[in-house]
Amino acid sequence: MTRFWTRVVVVLTVITGVNYIAWRWMASLNWEAWWIALPLVIAETYSLIDVMLFGMTVWNLKIREGAPEPPADATVDVFITTYNEDLDMVLTTALAAQRIRHPHGTWILDDGARPEMKALAEQHGLGYVTRSEDWTKDLPRHAKAGNLNNALMQTDGEFLLILDADQIPEPDILEKTLGYFNNSKVALVQTPQYFSNVPADDPLGSQAPLFYGPIQQGKDGWNAAFFCGSNAILRREALMQLGLVGYVKETEKSIRRALAASRQAIRQARKSTDMDSLVVQVLDEVEAATVEAQQELDSGMALSEITYRVRRRVDTAVQTLVQADVEALQSDLEEIAAMELAHVGEAGVPVVADDAVQRMSARDWSPLGALESVQAVLDALSVERNDEAQPIMPLATISVTEDMATAMRMHAMGWQSVYHHEILAYGLAPEDLKTMLTQRLRWAQGTIQVLLRENPLVQKGLKIGQRLMYFATMWTYLSGFAAVIYFAAPIIYLLLGILPVTSLSWDFFIRFIPFMVVNQLLFAVAGRGIPTWRGQQYSLALFPTWIKACTTAARNVWFGRPLGFAVTPKARQSGGPSWSLIQPQIVVSILLAVAAVVGIVRLATGLAEPLGTLVNVAWVIFDLVVMSILVRAVLYKGFEPPAESAEPTQSERNPDGV
Repeated sequence: MTRFWTRVVVVLTVITGVNYIAWRWMASLNWEAWWIALPLVIAETYSLIDVMLFGMTVWNLKIREGAPEPPADATVDVFITTYNEDLDMVLTTALAAQRIRHPHGTWILDDGARPEMKALAEQHGLGYVTRSEDWTKDLPRHAKAGNLNNALMQTDGEFLLILDADQIPEPDILEKTLGYFNNSKVALVQTPQYFSNVPADDPLGSQAPLFYGPIQQGKDGWNAAFFCGSNAILRREALMQLGLVGYVKETEKSIRRALAASRQAIRQARKSTDMDSLVVQVLDEVEAATVEAQQELDSGMALSEITYRVRRRVDTAVQTLVQADVEALQSDLEEIAAMELAHVGEAGVPVVADDAVQRMSARDWSPLGALESVQAVLDALSVERNDEAQPIMPLATISVTEDMATAMRMHAMGWQSVYHHEILAYGLAPEDLKTMLTQRLRWAQGTIQVLLRENPLVQKGLKIGQRLMYFATMWTYLSGFAAVIYFAAPIIYLLLGILPVTSLSWDFFIRFIPFMVVNQLLFAVAGRGIPTWRGQQYSLALFPTWIKACTTAARNVWFGRPLGFAVTPKARQSGGPSWSLIQPQIVVSILLAVAAVVGIVRLATGLAEPLGTLVNVAWVIFDLVVMSILVRAVLYKGFEPPAESAEPTQSERNPDGV
């Protein structure tokens, strides 16, 4: 019944939303104030697309009843990733992982290479892995993805349970998840991330019950539930296949770049006006070799065969020029010897005549110069990845958040994923606003990097539902731009009297109110009673973070500007309230408050149109309520656990009866 009523509300949301937005575009725009009218209707259209993508997500809600019995002989490596986290925290997680009941090996993946961490691991019988010598300072490290990729090459378990340093697992986590892998097509089982240090009112919005609930369950229905970095079990075979396919793709890209650069070098060499016929002939041969190689690449010929053929042909061409060089040099030496016999100085020393020196210095001694750049580029025609510490990179390295890109690539290769809706590990959420903003910025940057580098809408192998499920997550991070418009519109009206619509008539309200009511009803029905308000607040209130994520990720992808990688601190950061962290929001809130006061004064003095003023004052009050969460976030002093256990009850751990 849950799916039925959810679908009914989705249909109503789409109907009322399309009816409202179509009317806005066709009949309500105030073109005299197009500079605010047009951005506002574009922002509203963005929001409609956003809610439609959410509706499509929950359309296929999958409520799983639990995994079958796990295979008793399945070998598992438990990976605990760490860089600079507190040693006691890492050890607590590792010892809890050691107590997992299904047979397994527990490994601490210490990217900080700390001797004291290694000593603790050895003391407690834990595996310890750090980067191999291949990961030099001159090669990219790829943060957490590089740490995991390195560990994959030093272990051999059939399955991998990945945990962050603060995620303490339940002893039965493998018993309740490994059974899904009886299906040989399943590559990933993701469980929720739950935080034990979050108060009931969750001022920093850390628990994300909407995402680790209806959204992931909905994506699961489309076979698009994705890897979230921790509390997940992955099949090694799928990861290694992903790494091999990625290796081939990167090698092919490298070869294509080398061939293109070779042709450019040939064009540059042809600009020389003093080339002899032999050099022209050799350049023609090299160019023909690169064109043929390009055609062989397009036809799918083996990369090693292509590179071998090209290099052989270029080497043959170079040998031709070398032979010409040798013959010319031999001729010159014979000429010099003849000059020495013909010209003897006063002291009996042979002398070369001045005219002979000038004649030989004007000669093009080596036609090889025309091919030096071509030869250098063709040296890059190699199937070795010398630009990486290891040639096979199973987890994606195109983003600062490796999880989504890795899952999307696995889905594109035909693998399946599972979302198991049961809390089986307990972690630590940020306890201050600065840490939370660092975390959210990194998540958003990584997601936008994936969108710009491997847009799911055009990725081969993904089904239409999977494309839209990945795109839906990426689309939400564009909300920062829409939020600016939603804040600006009522301020402009209340301060300047400029309305972005032609009028606030009955036509407006009869379309707008049903859409908003049904929209909120959709969250309530799909969420089945879970709190969603905090998430809605932060989707608007963190607009500077979302905008920064989009712009910095774009500069990184398009112009190579580094993003850096900040590990989320697991302890509260010292210092008092950091109001400077929310300066843009403070400015917006002040403008909203001023606009509300001005609007009310104008209304009281009869200088403003009543309906429009009341609507926009109500809008401003809503925006201020949204922003108010940031005041609580700044003043939040960290978690104070209640007298009773902070862990969820059985019904909270397993809300669907899994």
